[in-house]
Amino acid sequence: MNPSFNILVVDDEVNIRKTLSLHLETEGHRVVAVSNFKDALTEASRGSFDVAFVDLRLGTEDGLDLIPAMLSAEPWLKIIVITAYASIDTAVEAIRRGAVDYIPKPYTPAQISLAVGKSFELRKLEQKVADLQEDMGRTNPQADFSSSSPAMQRSINVARQAADTDATILLRGESGTGKTVLARAIHAWSRRSVKPIGIVSCPSFSLELLESELFGHVKGSFTGAVRDAPGRIAACQGGTLFLDEIGDLPLSIQPKLLRFIQEREYERIGDPATRRADVRIIAASNQDLDRAVGEGRFREDLFYRLNVIPVEIPPLRERSDDIVPLAKRLLAFHGRNNHRALLGFTPEALDALKRYHWPGNLRELSNVIERAAILCRSDLVGTDHLPMSLQEGRPAPKIGDPISLKEIEEQHIRRVVATARSLQEAAEILGIDQATLWRRRKKYRV
Repeated sequence: MNPSFNILVVDDEVNIRKTLSLHLETEGHRVVAVSNFKDALTEASRGSFDVAFVDLRLGTEDGLDLIPAMLSAEPWLKIIVITAYASIDTAVEAIRRGAVDYIPKPYTPAQISLAVGKSFELRKLEQKVADLQEDMGRTNPQADFSSSSPAMQRSINVARQAADTDATILLRGESGTGKTVLARAIHAWSRRSVKPIGIVSCPSFSLELLESELFGHVKGSFTGAVRDAPGRIAACQGGTLFLDEIGDLPLSIQPKLLRFIQEREYERIGDPATRRADVRIIAASNQDLDRAVGEGRFREDLFYRLNVIPVEIPPLRERSDDIVPLAKRLLAFHGRNNHRALLGFTPEALDALKRYHWPGNLRELSNVIERAAILCRSDLVGTDHLPMSLQEGRPAPKIGDPISLKEIEEQHIRRVVATARSLQEAAEILGIDQATLWRRRKKYRV
């Protein structure tokens, strides 16, 4: 059942105002009816209406001009246009200016009730989106971009300002700093948020498969191409394509990506037909792309096309004041997920978290807190629930330090597991199978 709405009726015909108001009031709504542009704006400026029915012809004034004026006063207002002079052009223009529905006269009571019901459903969806955005930090703490770091604040501000444009954004930062999380947030902040976002990790595919993943292919174009595949660009039409670790993009594919960014045109593998797509590109890299350009591993023209809006994400060790707030949010998150009623950390554990240098950044911090949430059987997480390197308050050992091979192996495995996207990827980086990695993790309690 729909709730009771505050509804504004704007029509210069007295009989329409009376009959429409009567119908809406019998359905339980509170109605105010006015006859002209000025009175409509006066009522809207009070900010108390949920829905407005607006006639397109208000004497000598145009109801189309009233739509943006009312929305400026009440952005959440749902405007339904009613008119005896219906046409496709006016309907399109009304929707373009912000109306949510368009009803030609004469209309039936059922049409009015249906339009109000649709407005109710739209309000519910908007509220759901707002609730999801508000809860985003609680359901995914790494998506909470509050920070005490001036450098991080500047980066988030730049990302927010650029989000609602079509500019290409290049996220730069060490592995584990949250580039993928920020890319998703940029998409969510943009007007493309209702369209899909695709994520392609460039190092995860072979040369041939990466080209197919991006641009698509036709059946029989290469061994294993048993059916047509549209590719991620086509799948993200109207939305965003995030290219993670763009520095690993093979040189042979770089000109094709450059052409797509410049002209929005591409071809599928095995198909000469040129296709177009409206897709916004966000790229990320943990490499020094300037150096890669100098070494000939990355095209200079592609780099400049990607680097329109550069966003530098500082490593966690340079955001020391953020470590404790992040750790507390992550503990609440992982505690809920693992059915642990945890109240926080002991002072010694907090001190250990702050002293550690976090080579794996946010990803490593999340892994450490998840491990602590699982192992802790008391109200507070102590140092004994943290990895040995944090307990001892020492930096990770380096090759050549006067330490045992066992310590080098332990810390190397910890760092790789913390920064890899999956245990399979970690095993591949370490050059061991997953069973061996499982035994090493059990041995070192990683």
